Amino acid sequence: MPLPQLNVYRHNSKKRALITLTGEIDLQSAPLVREALERCLRDGVRTIDVDLTPVTFCDCSGLNTFIEASQRAAEAGGSLQLHYPPYTLALLMKLTGTGFLIEGLPPVQGESPLISDPTATDPAPAPLGCSEAHRSELVRPG
Repeated sequence: MPLPQLNVYRHNSKKRALITLTGEIDLQSAPLVREALERCLRDGVRTIDVDLTPVTFCDCSGLNTFIEASQRAAEAGGSLQLHYPPYTLALLMKLTGTGFLIEGLPPVQGESPLISDPTATDPAPAPLGCSEAHRSELVRPG
């Protein structure tokens, strides 16, 4: 089975960079994301925008990479903002209190009442591969 592919595209404008990620961000591809974001800071970029529109999946290793990069950017006097995360990442960020990384609007596709109201009783769609029992744990924590 081939590994999920992740492509990284970088566009610079003086001290600002737009990083566009396409594909899946997981434990195996997160180091590629980390390297791209660290390279921006080494190159003197202080404002990093990450377009996640074409990302099909991002797990907690990807989120951790974004949190670390945000902290490093802040230490360097800059900032990192995520734009248009996929539904699963937006949900993960909402549940972990890391929504400060998102700039602008909620996810483009798959918005659920759970994103805007964590106490909502309408079930959100479960990630692919989750059993019904696991789905209820994801939707109604606690």
